[in-house]
Amino acid sequence: MAHHELPGYHEVGERLIAEFTGVHSAETVSRCVAAARHGAEDVIGSTTPDLVERIARRHLQVLAMVAAERRQQIKLGHSP
Repeated sequence: MAHHELPGYHEVGERLIAEFTGVHSAETVSRCVAAARHGAEDVIGSTTPDLVERIARRHLQVLAMVAAERRQQIKLGHSP
C-alpha cells in the first residue's frame, strides 16, 4: 500500500505540497513524506501522520534553506 493510501498520509502530503508550492515540487514533497514515514517506522517502530508531517516539514525547510544558500553563492559568483 502506498503512503498516500494510508489513512491520514494523503492529507499530510496535500498540506505540505500546498505549504511548499513554489519552493519544492510535489514529487519532492511526496518523497519526503514517504522518507519521513519510513524513517520513523525504522527508528521507533511505528508512526502517526502528525509525526510524519512534522519530520517531513523540517526536512523540507532544511532543503529550502540549502537551496537558498546555493542560489546566494551562485549570485555572488562562488561555486557551490
